[in-house]
Amino acid sequence: MATFARCRSSEGWGPVSPIRDFDLTPCFEEGPLLSSLLIVTILIAGSVCWELNGVEKRHRSRKSLWILRAKVACLSLACATSCANLVFVLVTKRPVAFVPYYVLEVVALFITPFLTWLNHYRTRTSSTLLLLFWPTYVLALLVWGRTALTSAPSSLLVVTILKGVVAVLGLAAFFLECLGSEFSPENRPESHVKDHVESPLLTANIFSVWTFSWMSDLMTKGAKQYITEKDLPSLVPQDEAANLGRKLQRALSKHSSLWTALFLAYGGPYAFAAFLKIVQDCLAFLQPQLLRWLLAYISEYQSARYSGGATPSPFEGFAIAVIMFIASCVQTVILHQYFQHCFETGMRVRAGLVTVIYQKALVLSSDGRESASGDIVNLMSVDATRLQDLCTYGLISISGPFQILLAFISLYDILGWPAFVGVAVMIVSIPLNTVIARMLKNMQEAQMKNRDKRTRLMSDLLANIRRYGFSSSRVDADVENMHSIKLYAWENAFMRWILQVRNEQELKMLRKIGIVTSLNTALWSGIPLVVAFSSFAVASVVSTKPLTADIIFPAISLFMLLQFPLNMFSMVTSNIIEALVSVKRLSAFLAADELQPDARELNEDVKLDIGDEVVSIQHGEFAWTKDAVSPTLDDINLTVRKGELVGVLGRVGAGKSSLLSAIIGEMRRMDGVVKVSGTISYAPQNPWIMSATIRDNILFSHAYDEAFYNLVLDACALRPDLALLADGDLTEVGEKGITLSGGQRARVALARAVYARADLILLDDVLAALDSHVARHVFDHAIGPSGILATKARIVVTNSIHFLKQFDQIAYIRRGAILECGSYQELVNNNKTELHKLIKGHGTLPTSSGISTPFTAVNSTTPSSESETTMVSSQVLTEEKLESLDKKLVRRRSYGKARLVNSLPMHTVSDGPTKEHIEQGRVKRDVYKQYIEAASKAGFATFVVACIAQQIAMLAGNNTLRAWGEHNREVGSNAGAFRYLLNYGLFSLSSTILGAIAAVLIWVLCSIRSAKHLHDSMLYAVMRAPLSFFELTPTGRVLNLFSRDTYVIDQILARVVQNSVRTLCATAIIIVVIGYSFPLFLIAVPPLAWFYLRVMVYYLATSRELKRLDAVSRSPIFAWFSESLNGLSTIRAFHQESIFIANNERRVDRNQVCYLPSIAANRWLAVRLEFVGSTIIFLAAIFALVALIKTGVDAALVGFVLSYALNTTGSLNWLVRSASEVEQNIVSVERILHYIQLPSEAPAEVPGAVPVGWPSKGEIEFRHLLVALFRIIEPAAGTIYIDGVDITKIGLHDLRSAISIVPQTPDLFEGSIRDNIDPTGAHDDSDIWTALEQARLKDFITSLPEGLDAPVREGGSSMSSGQRQLLCFARALLRKSKILVLDEATSAVDLETDRAVQEIIHGPLFKDVTMLTIAHRINTILESDRVLVLDAGRVIEFESPQALLAKQHSAFYSLASEAGLA
Repeated sequence: MATFARCRSSEGWGPVSPIRDFDLTPCFEEGPLLSSLLIVTILIAGSVCWELNGVEKRHRSRKSLWILRAKVACLSLACATSCANLVFVLVTKRPVAFVPYYVLEVVALFITPFLTWLNHYRTRTSSTLLLLFWPTYVLALLVWGRTALTSAPSSLLVVTILKGVVAVLGLAAFFLECLGSEFSPENRPESHVKDHVESPLLTANIFSVWTFSWMSDLMTKGAKQYITEKDLPSLVPQDEAANLGRKLQRALSKHSSLWTALFLAYGGPYAFAAFLKIVQDCLAFLQPQLLRWLLAYISEYQSARYSGGATPSPFEGFAIAVIMFIASCVQTVILHQYFQHCFETGMRVRAGLVTVIYQKALVLSSDGRESASGDIVNLMSVDATRLQDLCTYGLISISGPFQILLAFISLYDILGWPAFVGVAVMIVSIPLNTVIARMLKNMQEAQMKNRDKRTRLMSDLLANIRRYGFSSSRVDADVENMHSIKLYAWENAFMRWILQVRNEQELKMLRKIGIVTSLNTALWSGIPLVVAFSSFAVASVVSTKPLTADIIFPAISLFMLLQFPLNMFSMVTSNIIEALVSVKRLSAFLAADELQPDARELNEDVKLDIGDEVVSIQHGEFAWTKDAVSPTLDDINLTVRKGELVGVLGRVGAGKSSLLSAIIGEMRRMDGVVKVSGTISYAPQNPWIMSATIRDNILFSHAYDEAFYNLVLDACALRPDLALLADGDLTEVGEKGITLSGGQRARVALARAVYARADLILLDDVLAALDSHVARHVFDHAIGPSGILATKARIVVTNSIHFLKQFDQIAYIRRGAILECGSYQELVNNNKTELHKLIKGHGTLPTSSGISTPFTAVNSTTPSSESETTMVSSQVLTEEKLESLDKKLVRRRSYGKARLVNSLPMHTVSDGPTKEHIEQGRVKRDVYKQYIEAASKAGFATFVVACIAQQIAMLAGNNTLRAWGEHNREVGSNAGAFRYLLNYGLFSLSSTILGAIAAVLIWVLCSIRSAKHLHDSMLYAVMRAPLSFFELTPTGRVLNLFSRDTYVIDQILARVVQNSVRTLCATAIIIVVIGYSFPLFLIAVPPLAWFYLRVMVYYLATSRELKRLDAVSRSPIFAWFSESLNGLSTIRAFHQESIFIANNERRVDRNQVCYLPSIAANRWLAVRLEFVGSTIIFLAAIFALVALIKTGVDAALVGFVLSYALNTTGSLNWLVRSASEVEQNIVSVERILHYIQLPSEAPAEVPGAVPVGWPSKGEIEFRHLLVALFRIIEPAAGTIYIDGVDITKIGLHDLRSAISIVPQTPDLFEGSIRDNIDPTGAHDDSDIWTALEQARLKDFITSLPEGLDAPVREGGSSMSSGQRQLLCFARALLRKSKILVLDEATSAVDLETDRAVQEIIHGPLFKDVTMLTIAHRINTILESDRVLVLDAGRVIEFESPQALLAKQHSAFYSLASEAGLA
């Protein structure tokens, strides 16, 4: 056996042959080389066969089976040929070097047919093992064949021929294997997964994966037509947001550190990427060694030619060139697999974080929600993206030091000890880098706070602009539907606040960051030059060996390779710093306080009968914050049974809404017991409407039951409203229900609560926004004892006394405690109760029973509410209709709970009639032009000149080294080095200084100017946009522009433009150097350039659309997130967190479907273009060798050229990446420019149009027109005069600042009480206190520790609805306008406060003020001078209240009688 396995060649095991030039020994080739390959193949093939044997067999078509038979036939013949070769060798005793190799070949080829058969039937891809084995084996056989034919051509001829037959058969099998098992349409039907084609990665073979050829079909399609979302491949299951979120949640449950959790969840592929990067680094540093080998070969060849000795084998030179080419190609494949893994990991990190942030947001307590929604949106848009960016380049923090280590080992090998002078320079620079890194970290933390502050202001601005929208689809001019900031003419105040943060804080900090980043870039580009200079200077002095070309240029190549990790260090350091800041913010958010899990005992799966307890609170104490000094609700005792109707009354701020929040579980239970049995539905005081259809809003993820749904529409008086809409209940409403009136929003929210058919229905003052006749209908048919909820437990918060007689139980709350609780009769009959006093003070209750009072309608069983204050035609609801409705109500006992289905739409309003603007085709030149103009043309031109000059200075420095190397070769020593070193040092210093100048120009001058101009222009355009824009545009979309797109322009675009211009200059210099040195190379330039540009054009067409789709698909994530934050209490009350999480995951998946192809397209391009780079290296080396053999060539020149050529691959790669990054990121400029060009409303001011002191009387005259007084829409005909001035002829700011309004839905923003009352700062504190006292808020404000400086949370969430409404009332009082519009100004306050406010309004303070009151409480307008009644947008009555009440047939009389006032 020992004889059998021994080396039978006289040359031994080698590896290098002592006999032949540039060859290996036969034993080394047949032993370690070929035998090792076969052993590995046998072991892997065996294990794969074992594994596949247990996999289910797939169906294959006839074509596929013929391919399989052909493959098996080729492999069987190859095995038979190998057997014949083995027999021939053993029988004829051929002088082969290592017999076991021939046996191993037979064994390996025997297994391959079985592996092929199993793989073809049981997997969807080609066999990776066979695809890698055959090319490698054939290449090794070529090496073996050359050795065999040169060492023993006659005796091994037959063996070599048989080996050749095996190789040919193997290659045939290889090409057939490349087709795969699903190459034909019948094997691979175009299956759609979630509206997308199946991911081609599922069937891609290893070469397709390596070269990204699986993207080619999409790239081809993109070159021919515009790509849409449906053309994109679906995600593989493990990359779906639900799975990614679960992974991260599991990791977070085990580890408190977010870093650890992220690594455990997504770190596997990232660790493999790190391994790939290390291998790629080794290959990158192999290139200078190969260059050194080639230069040494050229020097040896030249010396032999000059001395007349034997020249080395030409084969060796060409072999080195081939090895350099192969190494470069392998390096490309590994590099881009590394990048792909990094980008995919980044995508997973972002998707996982967005999912976890959303899940966390749904369980935040009041304490945890101290962060405003603008901040939380920033966590998703900026912080998650920063961690994604870190994944892209973060491994350079490991790879960089490894590259530096490799560089210095290689430099020591070339230069010796002088190389370590460079190490000293590096060590000295480290503390400097640390100081700069610390500075950048502090600056980035401050900048994030600035950005959060601005985003919060912007979020408030948009919320308050959007809060009152006028629906262009409706014809009424309901003031309720106008937006407050425009009505108050506060645009300038808000813009001043935002611009103060933007210009005085954010941009100033951005300038500082730009300066430090510029100097950091210059420092790290200068360090390699200082290292090279110091190393050469010392070597020239201490080394006896002359520094010739084969030393200098490999060293220069190493210094250039060193430049990359050092340059990237500054960027990666900045990325790491940003990521550290972001992780700190994310960790704080994820650790934020959550809802108290045991705030209540909830049992949803319970069967309840009439009279069973649904809610039981015993001695309950509740607070909004865990560190509250005293509870908000104290000693609450309340029991509600199935079938009971419970009313909750109390003054403003008493705790009525808080009681409902405690039942839902929103508040912190400090003491007592809360038990809830069954499911809950909830209609909040401020209705929450989703950006979806009206039907989707009512169904709210419950199964559609047509009969009951129609009954709900009737009961909630929604049919007449739906009749006015073209699409009925399938009409999409804008964000926050902006296209609906306040009453419509309230009834849609009520319909949602009714449709859910929950065991407990919580209604928070839902009747306040309704006309009295509509309120009566809704109460009788939905809420009351005869309504469809009669069998349910209902808790109704109300400030109205009109329906109290029909309540089973009434609770009166004062200062957070239930003062009295009992039946209506018990409380009314006791003259000491608050209810008795309330009713005594506000008249008696109407005498109607639970049956609906007759009311008017328009061909419907429900009253019209086209305008909530409108009475319509006088057709009385017939007895037959009432009977039919009552028959429906008899069935109410059979209504079971609604069944949940995940029916919320994936494509919401943002994809429907208001689809986000998206450009197609190339980014227009005008976009670049406008960006450069915004950045400064002169500044940009100077930056480009500085970049070109920097490259020329570097070229001059390297040329100096070439001349020095040639000089040293000629003189044979390092004499005269000073002159060359001085020139080299000066050129290097110049290039560093020019680089610093270029960086400062782009970062500080151009970037800041463009950022300021674009942001300010967009802000101004948005502020001046008409209301229709806010109606149709979700807040999340606009916030995305002011958050993500502004961040791109601030901090990303400058960097990618800098990289692009710098890399373009470097690439141009490389082409010039090679072309000038070897003119033959210029012949190859046109075809290479054509291929390069062709692929670029091919790529950009697809990449652009993919990037746009990515940007557009990102907006719905933010829109959905903002919307969910606004409706947290509703989502949690309905217990629908899981459904909303699933919808968020669908949106994230949709974005990922767009994002993944966009990064793969970059890799697809880079692999092909780096192949061009490798070809340039190969051609440069081949032309040098041809010139060497034919005419002779200077080694220094070859070294000079090839040291540049070696950088071609990297330069082309970076050129593509930076150019595509510029085009992809310039899309942010394109999107912002689109917003800058938004159509504007009328001018804010018209000089000379308004008399001094106007309006002085407040006289309003309507001429042929009833339209918004505030010109929210411009008149089509007619006009309005105020004090004789035509308001259509004056500026909007002049008009709106002269009128005050108190809106129905109170609108507050984050800031102080003072900011909310007087944003313009035009009044002193004494005036503010007077206004607060008149609005009955002074006691509340003085009770706050900070007084007027007390903080108001986003949207005013820190105050009750009544308090918010009174604060808006105080605003109007403060302005002392001659015209005051009251839009149901006291709908959310109790009757006592309402009476006090009415006394002020009708008192001496407002004697000379013209007041327009829109009211649903008839009692609030009985003292008005005149009453105007509208029907379908037309005036039907306009007289004094007394005159109208005297006419019993009048519409006003009918309304008054409904309210018990006539």
